[in-house]
Amino acid sequence: MEENEALNNGEGQSENQQEEALTRVTGMYKDWFLDYASYVILERAVPAIEDGFKPVQRRIMHSLKELDDGRYNKVANVVGHTMQYHPHGDASIGDAMVQIGQKDLLIDTQGNWGNILTGDGAAASRYIEARLSKFALDVVFSPKITEWQQSYDGRKKEPVNLPVKFPLLLAQGAEGIAVGLSTKILPHNFNELIDASISHLKGRSFKLYPDFPTAGIIDVSNYNDGLRGGKIRVRAKIESLDKNTLVIKEIPYGTNTSSLIDSILKANDKGKIKVKKIEDNTAAEVEILVHLPSGLSPDKSIDALYAFTSCESSISPLACIIEDNKPVFMGVSEILKRSTDNTVSMLRQELEIQLHELEEQWHFSSLERIFIENRIYREIEEEETWEGVISAIDKGLKPHIGHLKRAITEDDIVRLTEIRIKRISKFDLDKAKQYLESLEDRIAETKHHLDNLIDFAIAYFKELKTKYGKGRERKSEIRIFDDIEATKVVIRNTKLYVNREEGFIGTSLRRDEYVTDCSDIDDIIVFTQSGKMMVTKVDSKTFVEKGIIHVAVFKKKDKRTTYNMVYKDGKGGPSYIKRFNVTSITRDKMYDLTNGKAGSELLYFSANPNGEAEVITVHLRQSGSIKKLKWDIDFADILIKGRSSKGNTVSKYAVKRIELKEKGVSTLKPRKIWFDDVVRRLNTDERGELLGAFKGEDLLLVANQKGIVKTIAPDLNTRFDDDMIVLEKWVPEKPISVIYYDGEKERYYLKRFLIENTNKEELVISEHPKTQLELILTDWRPMVELEFVKPRGKDPKPNETVNVEEFIAIKGIKAQGNQLTTDKLKNVNVLEALPFEIEEEAEVEEDSNEAISEDNTKIDTNNDESDQTTLF
Repeated sequence: MEENEALNNGEGQSENQQEEALTRVTGMYKDWFLDYASYVILERAVPAIEDGFKPVQRRIMHSLKELDDGRYNKVANVVGHTMQYHPHGDASIGDAMVQIGQKDLLIDTQGNWGNILTGDGAAASRYIEARLSKFALDVVFSPKITEWQQSYDGRKKEPVNLPVKFPLLLAQGAEGIAVGLSTKILPHNFNELIDASISHLKGRSFKLYPDFPTAGIIDVSNYNDGLRGGKIRVRAKIESLDKNTLVIKEIPYGTNTSSLIDSILKANDKGKIKVKKIEDNTAAEVEILVHLPSGLSPDKSIDALYAFTSCESSISPLACIIEDNKPVFMGVSEILKRSTDNTVSMLRQELEIQLHELEEQWHFSSLERIFIENRIYREIEEEETWEGVISAIDKGLKPHIGHLKRAITEDDIVRLTEIRIKRISKFDLDKAKQYLESLEDRIAETKHHLDNLIDFAIAYFKELKTKYGKGRERKSEIRIFDDIEATKVVIRNTKLYVNREEGFIGTSLRRDEYVTDCSDIDDIIVFTQSGKMMVTKVDSKTFVEKGIIHVAVFKKKDKRTTYNMVYKDGKGGPSYIKRFNVTSITRDKMYDLTNGKAGSELLYFSANPNGEAEVITVHLRQSGSIKKLKWDIDFADILIKGRSSKGNTVSKYAVKRIELKEKGVSTLKPRKIWFDDVVRRLNTDERGELLGAFKGEDLLLVANQKGIVKTIAPDLNTRFDDDMIVLEKWVPEKPISVIYYDGEKERYYLKRFLIENTNKEELVISEHPKTQLELILTDWRPMVELEFVKPRGKDPKPNETVNVEEFIAIKGIKAQGNQLTTDKLKNVNVLEALPFEIEEEAEVEEDSNEAISEDNTKIDTNNDESDQTTLF
């Protein structure tokens, strides 16, 4: 017994037997795991290209069709019915059904089905009801061309694929995770899919982009046709309600108001953004009010919401579908082409079946007419056997069947014997002829459709768009996004300190010298007395080098901040002067700004945010026969070079001290600014329309359709609304002309004014709700043409030209203006303005050894080491 037990436990097995056991386990793992993976891929997670359904969705739709009687069914009842076909529990069926219902395409829902905007779940399945939508009844089902298979237990028949005559997979989208692969097909616009199908049938090219039920703004620049490697960016639609309130009206796909608000609160807790209060007023439409602390820029806050919260996210599509029982990666354009071609094939099958049925109806109706009209039924009265009856009818029909399109079968004769006496007695020959003619017309029409199948399919798609396309216009706005630099919009929620003597910087050195506010994602630039420079990340405490002389937040690619310095080259060496920018660095690397000799040190240093060049006084030590011990140097005479340049020689003698004599002004040329209408932002990268060259005090003039005019500083972070109608460089002396319709007095007015209060919004039309802005003119001497409405029964009044300058003098911005006309206006046309000479500023002459950088900074193109000018 013990020996047998040992053998059974494997203790007495030979080495070969143990290897066999291991082989069996490996084979089991290989076969069973692959079976399981295949099952999950084919039967659960990935939709089929033929109808766009996963198996559970297909079974739900089939069950709804079986239960369909025009009335609503309890979802719990539908779920129970679906379990006849689906080998899984009711939870998976119920969840899948709710997802289909929330897409508002195939299922007509009743009750609380949840809210995709707020993330609220649906009520229990016993409380909500559903039935098939009219669209689903028209498009999804066609039993005569459906292929059937046995259900999992063999008791029922279910469709292999439903005959969906529409690109349903792209309309609804699909998402699933299987073993070893996943799929993420984004939803597309209903009408755009139909238009694309029609374009494909006509042999034209088309482009497809996602459209989300949550709306929002999307950037599809890298969509890549929905294939692997593609990406789209989605954003919430955020507007500025007033100076202290932002309103979120649409949310990105994949989020809901609850998760979005949570992400904003988390960013606020981490100090990335500042929020005073959040109100969620979402019901049928999204409305989230974000209240900001006073003094905070709304534009910068919008950028911060995009940078640090779920208000912006990226979605990576991956179009994987099942084709011929295999997973296939395929672009959305190809999926639409396959779906459209499949629809054409199914339409052809339906037409062929319809043609066969019509021909059969015509055949039997013709036989019926012959049978009754020629009283053949009387010839069977004397027959005693069934065979005799069949033979007598067949013999009686033969003289009259020459026009029939096929031979008569015994089944045809049997059907004739089943005609009731009542039908024979009431037979109307004229009606029979009319019915046969109508059948012939329908047969001819069906054959015409088969001969012109593509035209028939195009008409089919157009009819779908007419019947179901209303209210399914695009929701997501397609726009190219601007890139937001997190360091520019993050809230400075941390204080930076420095211990200059010991060489430490950090946020925890509260007993030491305060430098500036910063954020935990900022970089800090540090200069030391020995002429060293380093850029490092903000931390609680970081050692740089003893003798820190300057600390600031570092801005990448900053070509305007200019550093002026004078340094001594080693012990007893000459002194040099230089100007430079720091635009790119390696973090935590120590850079030597001198020549690297031991004992080098800075004699003078200044950091200038706008390229200012001050005047300094140099004092030399009394030594030998030096005659000149004191003189001035203007940094404006020094070219801006690279940080590694040696600089120009100040003196070969020892410098006693250097004093600041006079603060300087910017030596940089005015910065050219462009407006990119695509992203609605300003830039210095030459994208869009050039607005002009701006100095530090120059402002922009902005006006919108609501009649609000203001001047603002040209900040690259500013967002401009879609209703903006004027954006240009503001010239304080140039008058602004406004033509508007006053809703209270029902007259047109013209006014001219100058802006008196900068950086203040002014409403330049009346506040009456019917008041409308017609034109804002910013020419020096504008001209307009008035086009009048034709009076009833009279000749139209000829157009009138108005010289705005002569019509009205410049008045205050709050003035009503002069009445333009008492007649009704059809149009106000802008004519070419009268000439006006503008005194142009003299351009700065550029030296031959200078060039202008991207932001108009004067830079030296000579070799840094070769051009060494001795100042003394």
